[in-house]
Amino acid sequence: MSSALVEKCKDLMNGRIAGFEKDLVKIRTGRASISVLDNVRVDYYGTPSPLNQVATLSTPDARTILISPFEKKLIQEIERSIMKADLGLQPNSDGVVVRVPIPQLNEERRKEIVKQLKKMGEEAKVGIRHARRDINEEIKKEEKDKVITEDDSKRLQDEVQKLTDVFIKTLDDRMAKKEKEVMTV
Repeated sequence: MSSALVEKCKDLMNGRIAGFEKDLVKIRTGRASISVLDNVRVDYYGTPSPLNQVATLSTPDARTILISPFEKKLIQEIERSIMKADLGLQPNSDGVVVRVPIPQLNEERRKEIVKQLKKMGEEAKVGIRHARRDINEEIKKEEKDKVITEDDSKRLQDEVQKLTDVFIKTLDDRMAKKEKEVMTV
């Protein structure tokens, strides 16, 4: 049972890292990436739909996202949705497609993004620590119920702590890499 708890802990912590990486992709770095628009919802016949379900998205160059709606009447709604998403982007259309130029990030905006990045990283670390706490509680419960010995309990808790340290270091490394990417002009 004990190694199952360690595996469960790894799975929980890997889930936190995966969630953090998914959020990292959405952070704008000054290069065009369609993932920046992942959270944009467009009102499609009264139903909020993800942008990628009502249009084709592409990046013709490093500074532009091109949106080709499946229906022309969605162009204004797509522009409105991007503006409402508060991403700091200014979409414009020619009646056929919507172009979203990705502006060069200024120093102030870069610092804002880094602050947001650190907040996301801290939330992920809290998630990892919660996973550690939950698994340690299960280990202590097994010790109390005499399923494992006190020595095994200590050994498992040490393993869980080592896992926590490894995952937090991984998180810190990924944050530092993304911060460097954001701050590079």
